[in-house]
Amino acid sequence: MRAYSHREGRFASLFAAAVGVLTIVCPSNATAHVKWFSTFNVAAAPRPLASVLSTDFAWLFLLSVAALWAGSFIEHTRVGFTLRDTLDRLTAELQPRREALLRACGGAFFVALWILGGVIITPELKTSSPVIPWVQAAIAIGLFWRRTMILSGIGIVALYAVALADYGPFHLMDYPIFLGLAAFYILSGLNRTVLGLRPVDVARWGAGITLMWASVEKWAYPGWTYPLLAEHPKLTFGWEPSLYMTAAGVIEFALAFGLIWTPLVRRLSALVLMAMFISAIFEFGKIDAVGHLMIIAILIVIVADDAKAPPRRAAVAPIPYALALAVTLTVYYGLHAILFG
Repeated sequence: MRAYSHREGRFASLFAAAVGVLTIVCPSNATAHVKWFSTFNVAAAPRPLASVLSTDFAWLFLLSVAALWAGSFIEHTRVGFTLRDTLDRLTAELQPRREALLRACGGAFFVALWILGGVIITPELKTSSPVIPWVQAAIAIGLFWRRTMILSGIGIVALYAVALADYGPFHLMDYPIFLGLAAFYILSGLNRTVLGLRPVDVARWGAGITLMWASVEKWAYPGWTYPLLAEHPKLTFGWEPSLYMTAAGVIEFALAFGLIWTPLVRRLSALVLMAMFISAIFEFGKIDAVGHLMIIAILIVIVADDAKAPPRRAAVAPIPYALALAVTLTVYYGLHAILFG
């Protein structure tokens, strides 16, 4: 391992400070799942797209494009190499234990759901079935062994299917992270990849899609969050609530897209999101901690992923980013119109 210069060490320290500042100023509500704490109705009409795509939205989107382009550009510079090597050093002990981390956190998560009872894979999906809690306990037990965690992954898919039947596809689009997690357990147990994607990549895509979908909710249904903002006014830092929700959604969407972009960008995006999720626990308590345990675990694994960068992609970064936004908005509003009219 090469020696680090004083300048590089100073830069790493400044970067760590910058991440801390970003964590403080970013809306922590962007990581609190509003459906766990407020009244909502997914069948209600969302805000018209014309209202969502405001001037404020456009400026914030352009700023996020610039940030994404800058991150992609830096990745192939000396600064990017220093950041990558710093992250590699800080996560060196965790890198060979990433699978163990997701298995341990998964066991704790499903035991918590078993103890809580009456829910399917997440706090707001309620069930009266006496069988579901025991399935979740069995999933936790299966994660002790690599072979049986294949069955745990299949069990998660089965729970998702039950929730899909009970709550419908639009509601369950909030939680594709669990399909990514199930794929991680199954592929890891089989020691396989799918379409060239490692198990951790499938889990990462599940997390990214989940958060991109959730960010649209902040634009389409900001009224669901307004009661929370009234109860926790310090979250807005004095911003007008509608502007705050627009900014929260753009920040979350940009960071979520970052999870599926180049290695350094996704590691930095995961680092910021992880800090935001953890900080939200202090504001919203144990339900938030249990509900977000697995996404925090996946984010930690992404930060510790030492995959190397592909050829330079900075110049094209805004194109797939804008396409991802257009597709997510189209699917969100189109699926709602098809299912609810």
